[in-house]
Amino acid sequence: MDAKYRLEGPSLPNMPWEDRDPSSSAVIWRYSRNPIVERDATPRSNSIFNSAVVPFKDGFAGVFRVDDTARSMDIHRGFSADGISWNIDPEPIAFGKDSPDLPDSDYKYDPRVIRLEDRWYVIWCNGYHGACLGSGYTFDFETFTQTENIFHPYNRNGVLFPRKIGGRYAILHRPSDSGHTAFGDIFYSESPDMTYWGRHRHVMSPGWDKSGWQSTKVGAGATPIETSEGWLLLYHGVLNSCNGFVYSMGAAILDLDRPWIVKHRSKPYLMSPQRTYECVGDVPNVVFPCASVQDPATGRIAVYYGCADTVVGLAFAYADELLDWIKANGV
Repeated sequence: MDAKYRLEGPSLPNMPWEDRDPSSSAVIWRYSRNPIVERDATPRSNSIFNSAVVPFKDGFAGVFRVDDTARSMDIHRGFSADGISWNIDPEPIAFGKDSPDLPDSDYKYDPRVIRLEDRWYVIWCNGYHGACLGSGYTFDFETFTQTENIFHPYNRNGVLFPRKIGGRYAILHRPSDSGHTAFGDIFYSESPDMTYWGRHRHVMSPGWDKSGWQSTKVGAGATPIETSEGWLLLYHGVLNSCNGFVYSMGAAILDLDRPWIVKHRSKPYLMSPQRTYECVGDVPNVVFPCASVQDPATGRIAVYYGCADTVVGLAFAYADELLDWIKANGV
C-alpha cells in the first residue's frame, strides 16, 4: 500500500525492526527483548540510559550516557551491526578542544547525535557552572572535537534539526534552572555558524490544560523527522505525582518552515512507564526518548529511549499511523 505521508532522508533497509503483535493495535510497541542495553554493559557502569543512535557505515554508532560506580556522569561511544546488540567503549569519549581556553566539563550526560552536512554533531547536557548545552563533532567516531557551549547555564535537552532552516542551523532546547527543574518549556533558536545563537522562539509549554502527563515540563527528545506533513517531534512530558516525577513520551507535528509553530500535539501520551524496566530503577517511572532511526521506503521508525534512568529500550512505529494518531488525538 502506498504511504500516505512522505519521510525525507536516505533509505535504511537494515534498521532494527520487530513486527507488532497481531493482537495489538498500539501505535507504538516495545521490542519484546527490552532492554537492549543493560546497566552493567561496561565493566564499571552503574547504569546506561538516555543515549543516542545514528546509522554509521554498514551498521550503527551511538553515544551513550554511562554513569559509573563512582556515580560520575559521562558519554561513551558504541557500535552495533544491527542497532540492537551493542559494544560500548568502557572509557568515556576523549574530546579534543577546538580552542585552547575552552573550559573543561564537570560532567556530560543525555547526548543527542545527528548527521548534518559533513559530520556527526553531538549535543549533550554539559557541566559548566551548572547544566548547559555542550557541543562537539566527529567525522569518524574515532576522533571527537568539543566546541563552544551552545548556551550558558541553565539549559537542557538540546536537539538539532537534521538540516538548515532558512539557511541557518536550528535547535530545540529547554531553559531550566540549577536544580531538578520543576518547570520547563521548549524553545527554538537559530545560528549562522553553530557558535552564535539567536532568533529565539517559544515552541511548547507544559500545563494541565494540555494533559496531566505533560503538566509539569516538556523537553525535545529525538531529532525531528522531516515528513510531508511537517517535522515529527518525539518529546517527553512530566507529571509531578504524589510519588515524584513521571516521564512519558508524546509526539507533535511542527511547521516545516517555522518550526516554532505547533500544528498538532498529542493530548494522550504515546508511551508511559508501564514495564518493570521502565518503572523500577535508579529513577523510577521514566520513559525518555533520545533518538530514532527511520526508513522512508517502508515508513518504519525505531525509537531509542531511556528507562528508569538505568537501561536503554527500543520501540517501533509506522510513520503513517503515528502522524494520523497525532492529528486525531490533538490537544
